[in-house]
Amino acid sequence: MDVKVLGSSGGVGSGKGTTSLLVDDDILIDAGTGVAQLSIDELSHLRHIFITHSHLDHIAYLPLLGDTIFGLIPDPVRVYALPETLHALRKHIFNGIIWPDFTRIPNRDEPVFQFEPLLPGETIQLGERSIEAMSVKHTVPCLGYRVANGSGAFAISGDTTCNDSFWDALNAHAGLDMLLIETAFSNKDEQLAHIAQHYCPRLLAADLDKLRHRPHIYIIHAKPGEESAILRECRELLAGHHVHGLAGGARFTL
Repeated sequence: MDVKVLGSSGGVGSGKGTTSLLVDDDILIDAGTGVAQLSIDELSHLRHIFITHSHLDHIAYLPLLGDTIFGLIPDPVRVYALPETLHALRKHIFNGIIWPDFTRIPNRDEPVFQFEPLLPGETIQLGERSIEAMSVKHTVPCLGYRVANGSGAFAISGDTTCNDSFWDALNAHAGLDMLLIETAFSNKDEQLAHIAQHYCPRLLAADLDKLRHRPHIYIIHAKPGEESAILRECRELLAGHHVHGLAGGARFTL
């Protein structure tokens, strides 16, 4: 299983893209601005898209993707997300005002996108790969995902703050090799982290005590300009863990 980080930033700027991961050549996790790293040929190979939540930095390139691959795909691309997220996409994006409804184009029987509701605890099996949806806590309904095959597993938190459900779901499995965990703010903005329901290093450190695995930890979703401070504080507070920064373009094999 090959994992390519297309975007991992909490914002945009030169060399930065918002959250999106490519798994092998057919699975996308989130459709932030990092999707722009893919060629048209690579985009045309996508068959499954897993969305964590409806915030713009995680779905911004989904409508543009639909327009780009129109006519290049043999079957509809399946978009998996919480029912609330799919409702938000239909109402606010694919509404014929902001963007055409690619769940009905070119027709209802063979659209570009086919929306698939996904609930916490449900698992989608795609060949040898399993993608499990896990509940997290954010200002809008949100999922994290655990992706596994026969040789390894990684998880991505989506946007979240302190919770038990994500960690309990991860602990229910025998192992975890990599954890991509959001940490949007440095400790000086802890109050803002509470309000926005994101992690800062202090909040993350408290929650990581709940995890019985010791994966390599990759910090994602940091606010631009705060990356170094956030990573430094995470390493200080998580001295018993392998903590890394993560930039677009990074690749992993599991």
